[in-house]
Amino acid sequence: MKATPLSNCERRFLLRAIEERKRLDGRQCYDYRNVRVSFGADYGCCIVELGKTRVLAQVSCELVPPKPNRPTEGILFFNLELSPMAAPGFEPGRQSELLVKLNRLIERCLRNSKCIDTESLCVVAGEKVWQIRLDLHLLNHDGNIIDAASIAGIVALCHFRRPDVSVQGEEVTVYTPEERDPVPLSIHHMPICVSFAFFQQGTYLLVDPSEREERVMDGLLVIAMNKHREICTIQSSGGIMLVQDQVLRCSKITAVKVAEITELIQKALENDQKVRKEGGKFGFAESIPNQKITAFKMESAAVDTNNVEEQAEEIITKADPPSEVFAKPILHTPGTAQIGEGIENSWGDLEESEREEAAEEEGESEAAAFECREMETEDTSTMRETKKDEPIVLSDSEEEEVIILEPQELPKKTRTQTNSKQENTSKKAFNKRRKKKRAAR
Repeated sequence: MKATPLSNCERRFLLRAIEERKRLDGRQCYDYRNVRVSFGADYGCCIVELGKTRVLAQVSCELVPPKPNRPTEGILFFNLELSPMAAPGFEPGRQSELLVKLNRLIERCLRNSKCIDTESLCVVAGEKVWQIRLDLHLLNHDGNIIDAASIAGIVALCHFRRPDVSVQGEEVTVYTPEERDPVPLSIHHMPICVSFAFFQQGTYLLVDPSEREERVMDGLLVIAMNKHREICTIQSSGGIMLVQDQVLRCSKITAVKVAEITELIQKALENDQKVRKEGGKFGFAESIPNQKITAFKMESAAVDTNNVEEQAEEIITKADPPSEVFAKPILHTPGTAQIGEGIENSWGDLEESEREEAAEEEGESEAAAFECREMETEDTSTMRETKKDEPIVLSDSEEEEVIILEPQELPKKTRTQTNSKQENTSKKAFNKRRKKKRAAR
């Protein structure tokens, strides 16, 4: 984890506050943050909140062959993941030293303490056993990950139910929850970790350190214990030497905190089981508190509908009479209209004037178009007359060549010549016919 280092000013401020027996969140030195447990819709799913530190736990199971050296015992697998969603300093897909240390500590707390009866997970000796997998995901990091992860892990294991199984000869039948009720795991005790942070070579002690307090601490002591005051595991990290009295004092504090947390876990499990039997609402959606204005609900008020007609008549009689409605609009001047209360819409009266204006605009546009056409024809005729005898010159600046193209004869001249010849022949034929008629008379 590559967390942003604290400045010297922040470090001195935190150490000075610890010397004065003060903490940033207002707790005392031996106070534990509030623990909140909420369950999901499925068995074995829960979220544990330790202050602002949140851990999601999910338990799953699978039938697998047992280990060769332990053919009659089930398999337990634990996995803790630190994602960048919890803190920007966590790198995805990388086994950091902190992650390896936390995984080993959880395994010693839950597996080596023999809190789960692994022999009860055997289905067929040497052939099939249950493999219980516990996945822990850190959702938000605000210090003391190991305590929150240990609480979430033991709560999820206590809440989990595996499918019921029957064995007939060599055939193994796994029943669905609809066919048979799932079976809970056999748990002997509930080990819970409690962390202690030491400052100034063990002079000052804090329980349940926060994220900022972990940055300035000199050493950390983790004790896993159950409510029977049995120490399951103990681990010390950091470059400090602890005295026997300090360890004994921490163990006494751990016994008190573990008893309180165990009672809270048992009550949460009982409440969830009670709600599931009654068929009420359960899961994460039900556990989220309503903190929005739109979430408040109003009680439905009964409405009396017996004397609705009489009340309506009274309201109508007491109401003001409606305003008069004029059938025709009042036109103060031609070309105007009026719209308002009691007067109908009279915009249709303006259609005739609008049509006249549109017709005038169309006439003006046609006249302008006709003038433009005449101007274009005149321009083209003048251009032809001026350029009739002039040669066309095409120049290219790169090659500096001049090409002269002689103008072609217009086809109109041939047409005019043919027309004049036809007229002359027709006149001659007409004159011949006329002379013949006179001679015949």
